[in-house]
Amino acid sequence: MRILGLDVGKKRIGVAVSDELGITAQGIGVIVRGSTKGDIQAISEIARKYSVNKIVIGLPVNMNGTLGPQGEEIKEFGEKLRNDLNIEVQYWDERLSTVAAERVLIDADISRKKRKKVIDKLSAVVILQNFLDSQPRC
Repeated sequence: MRILGLDVGKKRIGVAVSDELGITAQGIGVIVRGSTKGDIQAISEIARKYSVNKIVIGLPVNMNGTLGPQGEEIKEFGEKLRNDLNIEVQYWDERLSTVAAERVLIDADISRKKRKKVIDKLSAVVILQNFLDSQPRC
């Protein structure tokens, strides 16, 4: 069972996928946002390629626990994914996932220019890995 992890932003969608055992997350790319229909089509192709049966989307929750306008947009996008792809969609609190990803890249001494190219993919990895780590193991 593979799970797709998404970090949905206004300009890009970071994409990660789990291994078949659901233990580790690997970044697989970034989708540059276009139309919602095009974004969903791109995600659909990735889901088919990796035989995904669940999608985990990072949900931007405010530090006080409330959901802001961006969070509402993400939930609408997730519902469209659920309906169009007929696949289970779950949300994961992504608070500070981009900060964590940025810190990893800075610690690895990656230049600002290179960080910008991979931050969304790494954020998707952080979101998916945190979700996987929270799941009970058989």
